Amino acid sequence: MEEKYTFCRICEALCGLKIEVENNKVQSIQPDEQHVTTGGFACPKGLKQHHLYNSPDRLKYPMKRQENGNYERISWDQSFSEIGAKVKQIREEHGSNSIAMYVGTAAGFGVLHPVFAQGFMTGVGSNNMYASATQDCSNKFAVAHHVYGFPFTQPFPDLLNTDCLIVVGANPVISKWSFLQVPNPSKHLKDIERRGGKIFFVDPRKTESAKVAGEHIFIRPGTDVFFYLAFLNELIATSGVDKSRVEAFMKNYEVIADLAKEWTPEKTAEVTQIPAETLKNLVKNYREAKGAVLYSSTGVNMGGHGTLAFWIQEVINAVSGNLDRVGGALVSKGVIDFPKFASKKGILMRPDKSRIGGITSVNDAFSGGLLADEILTPGDGQIKALFVTGGNPLLTMANANKLREAFSQLELLVVLDIQPSETASIAHYQLACTSPLQRPDLPFIFPLMLGLQVKPYLQGTKAVVSPEYEQMDEASIYIQIAKAAGISIFDSKIAQKMLEFFLKKNKQGLKTLPQEGILNFLLRITRQKSFKNLLKYPHGKLRPPHDIGGFLGKRVFTDDKKVNLAPEILMKQAEKLSGIFEQEKQSSNLFKLISRRAVTTHNSWTHNYEEFTKADRRTNYLYLNPKDAEKLNLQEGDFADVSSKTATIRLPVKLLPELMLGSVAVPHGWGHQASNMNVANKTQGVNVNILAADGLENIDPVSGMVHLTGIPVEIKKAAQAQVANSWSGEEVGVWE
Repeated sequence: MEEKYTFCRICEALCGLKIEVENNKVQSIQPDEQHVTTGGFACPKGLKQHHLYNSPDRLKYPMKRQENGNYERISWDQSFSEIGAKVKQIREEHGSNSIAMYVGTAAGFGVLHPVFAQGFMTGVGSNNMYASATQDCSNKFAVAHHVYGFPFTQPFPDLLNTDCLIVVGANPVISKWSFLQVPNPSKHLKDIERRGGKIFFVDPRKTESAKVAGEHIFIRPGTDVFFYLAFLNELIATSGVDKSRVEAFMKNYEVIADLAKEWTPEKTAEVTQIPAETLKNLVKNYREAKGAVLYSSTGVNMGGHGTLAFWIQEVINAVSGNLDRVGGALVSKGVIDFPKFASKKGILMRPDKSRIGGITSVNDAFSGGLLADEILTPGDGQIKALFVTGGNPLLTMANANKLREAFSQLELLVVLDIQPSETASIAHYQLACTSPLQRPDLPFIFPLMLGLQVKPYLQGTKAVVSPEYEQMDEASIYIQIAKAAGISIFDSKIAQKMLEFFLKKNKQGLKTLPQEGILNFLLRITRQKSFKNLLKYPHGKLRPPHDIGGFLGKRVFTDDKKVNLAPEILMKQAEKLSGIFEQEKQSSNLFKLISRRAVTTHNSWTHNYEEFTKADRRTNYLYLNPKDAEKLNLQEGDFADVSSKTATIRLPVKLLPELMLGSVAVPHGWGHQASNMNVANKTQGVNVNILAADGLENIDPVSGMVHLTGIPVEIKKAAQAQVANSWSGEEVGVWE
């Protein structure tokens, strides 16, 4: 038995792991107790991930769909040749932008996968990139672009020093921290309280995080923007603005202050259902703390007005003096000062607009809410081919029924994945990729590029086990498809030829890149010695602490180097606030649907492991407050129909007293019946995202975000005569 150290690449936490390997098989995974920051913490998903990778359903070879719908194994040479030829044909007949790519979350936690995916599309000459960000976080990128001058300027809470932490629409104990590497969230929350700090959770549900530490405040789903506006109003009214900082480092304060005038705590309480005195007390705690910070995540992002809400949050942290301050919101640097480099080069800041609706790209990617229409709508630039890399859009995107119809009309659908997901089950080609444990790596976006870490460090890892069968890394795949299509990766003939030269046969006889060599090159050009040297620190290598005070006036990338508190594009959106407020008042009698996640689930891909889906975890549920259930004549175990303007789903009911009255919850990531995963496809859950609407009229025009939480729904008890059929999937509208 050999003991190896690595780090998890499932989410931002990047927990250090100790892994036991025998005969090229992972036997067990434990937390790395010696890791410089995660120190013996890891979640159940990270500790059980090898069972997912070792599943009999794991993609092992390139697979091609036959006319009868079945998949047959083909060689890599055949897959490259056929896919390359089809790409070439479609480019010639319909133009480069007829080829698109969807990049999922799984691509974001390593280095080479996202770099070479983008490099391939650059070689194709297509701007048609789509990303999972428009499901859960592109509002933050859009706001940062306009407020700070660069989309990846993402201030984060100084958890080690804050005296007041206000968390809105986030549940870090279960979902970790978005845009921040925080190991062991429970410990960090408890540590804040131990040193006398205060924590508040503002959420429609008293979450697991709120049970660990702090106080909980209920808020009506989808009304976050009015909570923030009232917070800003009260902050100004109680002299909580640091006017010297505002004058020195910011602009347009008078404009934003004028916007906040009408949104008093008393007025906004009508829709948020947060009593005015409760909000005023919250502002008092924030204002009086030595260092305080507002933080939000997907509950705000996906709530329909996430761009406006996040904007006002950033304004509050800035004008209160808590931006770039100990205990407040920090902006750090990674190993590479990526924002400085990229802002000069215009990277991730393309002004190109979508064919449908003219929506500006965010982070050089278009809204996933437009993807189905871009495929279904004839005309110049209509998408004819789609590469899906590291994602499963048929479960994670809005209005999946329409998206499935669109995908069925593509001339070419290629899925790069480790398992036969719902999206892969209708692809023309399934390309078997390596798992995170089968490749060497560096942590990409968070430590390497941006420094979004509670405590800065860097770590490298060799592959823990070798690829089996004919699994191949994504970078090597894209280079060889590019060659077959007659294009050059990164649109550089020199790069293409050089990378082709470096392709060497591995133990399976497949041509792959020397990934460690490329990682070594990346470290060398960033003056970090070498990959080999980094491997001398198997538990991670600490980096210098955050440069607090090094952002304002120094690393803001707007034209005048000042934080823009009131960008014109956001002020124009704010003109809709009165109408939104009235809509919220009028819909106060409707149920609002929110999402929920269990510690054993991660979006759509962890349900193909029996331990994670046994007993009462074989389905998702409709969670109801017991008082709401009584009004609806529903009891635990009954079936209910949940209807939005796009669809109806049927689910068993569970009672949850921690839910705010008028709020219901359904976990996302379910609905695997159409997949070829033999554990997941026997689960009985339903894809809640078919209740979410897509299309131009249903996306945020600034960020491209779709509305995936806080959705108005109607709930009715299902007729008992229909329940048996629906649970077997025979009822129309139950399974997508």
